[in-house]
Amino acid sequence: MLRMRGCACLLVGAMCIMASIVGAKHSYADEAKAEKRPNIVIIYTDDHAYQAIGAYGQKLLPDQESPTPQLDRLAREGMTFTNCCVPNSICGPMRAVVQTGKYSHKNGFLTNDGKGFDNTQTTFPKLLQKAGYATAIIGKWHLKCDARPGFDYADVLIGQGPYFNPPMIQNGTRVVRQGYTTEIITQLSIDWMERGRDPSKPFLLMCHHKATHRNWIPTPKYYDRFKDREFPLPETFWDDYSGRGTAARTQDMTIARTMNANDLKLNGPPNGLSEAQKKDWHDMYDSRVREYQELRERGASEKEMTQWKYQCYMRDYLAVAAAVDDSVGEILDYLEKSGLAENTIVIYSSDQGFYLGEHGWFDKRFMYEQSFKTALIARWSGVIASGTKSDAIVSPIDFAETFLDVAGAEIPRDMQGASMLPIWRGEVPQDWRTSFYYHYYEFPAEHSVKRHEGVYDGRFKLIHFYHDVDEWELYDLQNDPNELENIFAKPGMEPVVARMKAALVEQKKELGAPENPMDQKL
Repeated sequence: MLRMRGCACLLVGAMCIMASIVGAKHSYADEAKAEKRPNIVIIYTDDHAYQAIGAYGQKLLPDQESPTPQLDRLAREGMTFTNCCVPNSICGPMRAVVQTGKYSHKNGFLTNDGKGFDNTQTTFPKLLQKAGYATAIIGKWHLKCDARPGFDYADVLIGQGPYFNPPMIQNGTRVVRQGYTTEIITQLSIDWMERGRDPSKPFLLMCHHKATHRNWIPTPKYYDRFKDREFPLPETFWDDYSGRGTAARTQDMTIARTMNANDLKLNGPPNGLSEAQKKDWHDMYDSRVREYQELRERGASEKEMTQWKYQCYMRDYLAVAAAVDDSVGEILDYLEKSGLAENTIVIYSSDQGFYLGEHGWFDKRFMYEQSFKTALIARWSGVIASGTKSDAIVSPIDFAETFLDVAGAEIPRDMQGASMLPIWRGEVPQDWRTSFYYHYYEFPAEHSVKRHEGVYDGRFKLIHFYHDVDEWELYDLQNDPNELENIFAKPGMEPVVARMKAALVEQKKELGAPENPMDQKL
């Protein structure tokens, strides 16, 4: 992975030597200091599939209707990235990647079920705070550590958090708020921008939603938004995995087998709801329970039941995502009304992608496209041209360096991303990465996705499942965008295999990953 390096000095001689000694990478500090430093708002969701976003060409609703009008608005006013890759497709580890600008093997947070995040290490909020920014994180933290250094204000969910009436930790004090969690996080974020921060400072706000995480419970106002919709099945919905290996065949994340009664809302409302919230729930879901019972009583086939589950899943998922989209709109409206929009960077992204029935799946974890790629939309008035797109290989691992760069703050040399600022300005640097490394560690665990690592170059994707099995897979995304045919052993592909294996070795060496992935301690 190539990154831009250099000196962040305005002076020459001794001062430049001093900067190189402390290890600062190139920064646009001269420009950032000459202008008013921008505010930064990161709206970060959980498991929001890019293929459910209008700006990404969603095919779930007719062309004239989008499930995400506010995200589409953000895309019209900014840049949409079509090739945003995640280093490790799982919730907590991706949050650690964003905080540190480092891969999981470097920041130490490899799995959701492992040890907690080492919050003594350098993070970009700490560096922004040191550089004079007011900082806040509101919503999902999910890093298994109580202290959140680097934030002036932290108001976070406990663990994953519920969809209703969430207990939260507000600067160390437990509080319980009533209402729908997405709406609560949105209002807390606006309140902090309005009156909770030091107005003399530029600010960083990390607005982190629980949504659209399993088990996809909508706000009552959207319970019936998609109630009567029939969604088209993805073309790979009935995939039999015959073109791939053991890992795809033995996972436990299918809509047919894995999706359970709680996911489908057949077991009644969750604990902790008020009487009014319970009534809303029953008004919506009692008819679904009756429909399920009728299907069972008449002996519906497994295929029919699987299709029914898919429709229930999509109705709930898109309704949950609709509240997130509303949140984006409310934050954009606030920034405009308050006069902050012009000098505020707004980023929308998700911790990873998600399967919406592709290959018969939900969840994430695999290096296959729908979980390896995630949404990224960025807006910055006067810097990012409106309505633009980029297919450069970028990643949430680049967030830390980008935000430090635009703030004119020192970028530590051990960060492993690169500043996206040149791309925002419309020019991909000559030394920008041409391949990207991925590593998933969480096995054995929920959903039974085997550990694997791999490399992607924009067309080909090489994956090595190395634990419990030893299998290689190679896909040509140009000719096989659905990744149905493993061509690793196909005659004539030997040069591509050799090149991709060499790229994998090179990436691991540069990133400091163990040569043998089994040597990585979890």
